[in-house]
Amino acid sequence: MLDNKIKQDIICDIGGIYSKEDIKNVFKQYLNNDHFLRMETIQNHDVRMKIANAIVLCKPKSVYINQGTENDRKFIRESSIKNGEEKPLAMENHTIHFDLKKEQGRIIDRTFYIADKGEYINSLAKSMDRAKALKEIKDNMTGIMENMVMVIGFYTRGPAGSPASNPALEITSSFYVSHSAEILYRNVFNDFNYEVERAGHFFTNIHSQGLNRAEDLPSARVFMDRKNQTTYSFNCTYAGNTLLLKKGNHRFSVDKAVYKSKGKEIAEHMFITGIKGTSNRVTWCVGAAPSGCGKTTTAMAGDFFVGDDLAHMWIASDGSIRSINPECGIFGIVEDVNQQGDPILMERLRNPGSEVIWSNVLIDENNIPHWVGNEEKHPEKGFNFQGPWEKGMTDKNGNEIPISHPNARCTIASNALSCFSSEAENPDGVETRIFTYSGRDSGTMPPVWVAKNSDYGVVIGACIVSSATATEVGASGVKRAPWANAPFIPGSLGDYMNAQFEFFRNKLISHDKKPVLAGLNYFLTDEERGGNTKKLLGEKRDVKVWLSWLERYTYNEVEYITTPIGNLPKYNDLKNLFKTLINKDYSRELYVRQFSLYVDKILERIDMQTIAYKKEKGVGTLLFEILENQKQGLLKLKKKFGSIIKPDELE
Repeated sequence: MLDNKIKQDIICDIGGIYSKEDIKNVFKQYLNNDHFLRMETIQNHDVRMKIANAIVLCKPKSVYINQGTENDRKFIRESSIKNGEEKPLAMENHTIHFDLKKEQGRIIDRTFYIADKGEYINSLAKSMDRAKALKEIKDNMTGIMENMVMVIGFYTRGPAGSPASNPALEITSSFYVSHSAEILYRNVFNDFNYEVERAGHFFTNIHSQGLNRAEDLPSARVFMDRKNQTTYSFNCTYAGNTLLLKKGNHRFSVDKAVYKSKGKEIAEHMFITGIKGTSNRVTWCVGAAPSGCGKTTTAMAGDFFVGDDLAHMWIASDGSIRSINPECGIFGIVEDVNQQGDPILMERLRNPGSEVIWSNVLIDENNIPHWVGNEEKHPEKGFNFQGPWEKGMTDKNGNEIPISHPNARCTIASNALSCFSSEAENPDGVETRIFTYSGRDSGTMPPVWVAKNSDYGVVIGACIVSSATATEVGASGVKRAPWANAPFIPGSLGDYMNAQFEFFRNKLISHDKKPVLAGLNYFLTDEERGGNTKKLLGEKRDVKVWLSWLERYTYNEVEYITTPIGNLPKYNDLKNLFKTLINKDYSRELYVRQFSLYVDKILERIDMQTIAYKKEKGVGTLLFEILENQKQGLLKLKKKFGSIIKPDELE
């Protein structure tokens, strides 16, 4: 359990500013008259105290209070360009930002939860005791904003007024970070007092890139103080380490769901998309996948876009599960984004009319961005994440340097997309009937399967396994990725799992609104299913069919095959959906290859999960009972049909 008793607040302990008079004196010293008057409209004492102590710690030359007006946004964008954090590109309102060569993803080895004595931290995370963390923050952040402007933004993570939205401060010396926040989050300066009062809390994020030098990266840190809902970040620029409104505050939202609203609310690493069904029906689907594993592509495979990365859910008074997106923009990976697989996003990236911040792609001599997998003609030279680039360049190990980093990104507002749904701004959220869980799985699980009940669905989420991606510095190999949320679960996986079981079992969910929980996987490869190439066994765009089949399943409009791992689609239903939705012929041969059960691989996966979870604190017996039931069912089928079981054999 998380001890909710407020502990030593590091920022206030270092700054030493507590009284109303001292707070006002700090503002008078660092803010000009205009910005002092802006700050005076923020009335909550704790908010003002946090800001004053951040100023005293970081000692900027001045402070800019960002109200989110067009003039403010223009100033922030132009300042980012002026100080070299961004550079204008050929297309109007497109800019490029480059992170340091060795900071192209989340610095998981230098990211810590601040822990108090006896506090349990997720075994997949790192922690540091409070006294040591205080010293590191004090030593590294004292005066870190000297000769810099501190920009303070007032945001809400989710539509204003929503039960699951969380107000948050973004305090930074990086105009790039502030520019990104203006695209990705809702600036609610005028309503911030109300939002803090409504929620009863707020998150605080304090960041500085320092001198932004490669030699400072070893001392870069990201700290998360769960007790005081405050993050600290220094000597880094990659948005995943600095724009802590995103994953830093997502961790606090997970804590809130697990320990303060257990069984009533969940905070997930999920997309939100609406899928058309029969008779113009729209069914809302959310889906988990580790970073770099296709959430953006899957979100846009639906018909109505709400979000591609994060989702907060709660049980509404009408018995439905409702979902909101804490964000209002996309910080999306661009590798393999192309016209065939991602036509909606490509239309905005390659045509004027939208504001886009690119990061770590190649910029050619005409100031046009290029990236791996865009299926366009690439230039022979340009400038990318590691400096000047020419075709055929190799690194010190002799490996060819790609034109863009695998974790290169684009930042764009959600409402720029043609599939954007105005429901994204509905504080009541969207009624959610489908939950999917997926990872980068090349050979074990089929493209889609449905849990027989919610308990089995929770176990699908608990047992995600995925190949590592470039979103985390130094990560490699295949690893467990529980709920695709494990990097952002501060407490024990046992506590989180129990909260999941309780949420989906909650009797407040109406019987006719119970969700479908399913596994999703469009990373099967040809070689893992009897072929000899590393190509996908299918295409990215096929995910539209998998989602649409789940939509029909929700309303009992398709048949299915019952198996120990869950219910599988029948061929004829898929064949019809492929033809009507994406005008593609779907062969029975491909169906058999995709949906056959490779029993030994699945059994190996089950054993791995069983062993791993037995080492976790607080995991109850239910998970192990479900895994054992699946194992025994598979062994029984193996005895009858062999190691590879074709779907037709189970009908």
